[in-house]
Amino acid sequence: MTAATILVADDDRAIRTVLTQALARLGYDVRTTGNAAMLWRWVADGVGDLVITDVVMPDENGLDLIPRIKKLRPELRVIAMSAQNTLLTAVKATERGAFEYLPKPFDLRELVNVVQRALTAPAAAPAASGEEAEEQLPLIGRSPAMQEIYRILARLMQTDLTVMIVGESGTGKELVARALHDYGKRRNGPFVAVNMAAIPRELIESDLFGHEKGSFTGAHARGIGKFEQAQGGTLFLDEIGDMPLEAQTRLLRVLQTGEYTTIGGRVPIRADVRVIAATHRDLRQLIRQALFREDLFYRLNVVPIRLPPLRERTEDVAALARHFFSLAHQEGLPLKSLDTAAMERLKSYRWPGNVRELENLIRRLAALYSQEVIGLDIIEAELAETAPNGNGEPANEGLSGAAERHLRDYFAAHKGSLPPSGLYDRVLREIERPLIQLTLGATRGNQLKAAQLLGLNRNTLRKKIRELDIDIARGLK
Repeated sequence: MTAATILVADDDRAIRTVLTQALARLGYDVRTTGNAAMLWRWVADGVGDLVITDVVMPDENGLDLIPRIKKLRPELRVIAMSAQNTLLTAVKATERGAFEYLPKPFDLRELVNVVQRALTAPAAAPAASGEEAEEQLPLIGRSPAMQEIYRILARLMQTDLTVMIVGESGTGKELVARALHDYGKRRNGPFVAVNMAAIPRELIESDLFGHEKGSFTGAHARGIGKFEQAQGGTLFLDEIGDMPLEAQTRLLRVLQTGEYTTIGGRVPIRADVRVIAATHRDLRQLIRQALFREDLFYRLNVVPIRLPPLRERTEDVAALARHFFSLAHQEGLPLKSLDTAAMERLKSYRWPGNVRELENLIRRLAALYSQEVIGLDIIEAELAETAPNGNGEPANEGLSGAAERHLRDYFAAHKGSLPPSGLYDRVLREIERPLIQLTLGATRGNQLKAAQLLGLNRNTLRKKIRELDIDIARGLK
């Protein structure tokens, strides 16, 4: 059997070398080039069973080349790679016919798996290409976590699959839902968002499905529900975990049959909508508490998307901050920036309010301060003022975060000079003392139990009590 020929186009010689070595070891015939012109010549001559191309090349954009390749040789699959790791790049690659999009730097094992899938997967019917969305990017970030989100979204754009977006408050769940709509095949239809937690429980069914005149007290005219408003488009059900059980039953029926009736109505109405749900709550826990229907959960959770909290993608903080400063400037506020120390402080913060908290902070900095470059002192003051517990300590920061914050303050107190030597032993003593003191208090002064709890030898514990001058009686108060 003849080995498959793989065409690689990338202007980075190191990447061409790595791919050649990896693919050749698997028995593939690899041809490489640093420009799009040679790649097109090979494709036009009928050479190659698979194409791997960079997006940005010296003579032509790889994304512009993909439609020409698909038109000339529809069966030839293309894997696109790019260091321009944005949602729009992933969407364009998918819309123009790429088999897969991989952000740089890529995992070599993952690329090999994609190559093998591309060479063996059965052919699919060609997808209809829609107009390219030129709106401003709805999602910001090039962290690995966001790259995975972009890839998932790109695959979902041209489908009507029901999606469940899960994430903490402030992570951008509605932005993801809007991206699925604005870049998808329903982009010309309406996008209707409804927050389950913001609607009185007795009005949710009417708000979603509409009602007929006279169907209940106060229904003086026919009311149009959100399903009808979203006809032909997308219905975004935010905070789905707050939906009452009665409304859950009606929603389940719509998802099962594709039809619904208004409150007081008798004629079924066809629901031509894509449903996207979102929640910050643990729906499985709600199911165990009999507060959420398990069958509805599985109807909504067809494609789950987990949005990472900002503390899990701190490498995106700088890009987000620049973006929010730019938005504030477009709204008429002075253009500001952050110095290096201020930016590092933002990256180390835990962000309990996630991206929404960062956006609010940036807008406040742009509006309230005259400095063009914001420094660390202003950031520290703002974080101390707005932290949930009122003393500048992020909520649920953990022992490591608390230690880091106190050490940062310690070094700041010695600004311009290093602290006295012996810092390591001093920090350990400061942690050991309250740890042993509180453990003795918890065991009512029983040193044997305290030693077992701490994982120490009893004699070692006695020695530390003497060395640290710990008052056992104090822990019993």
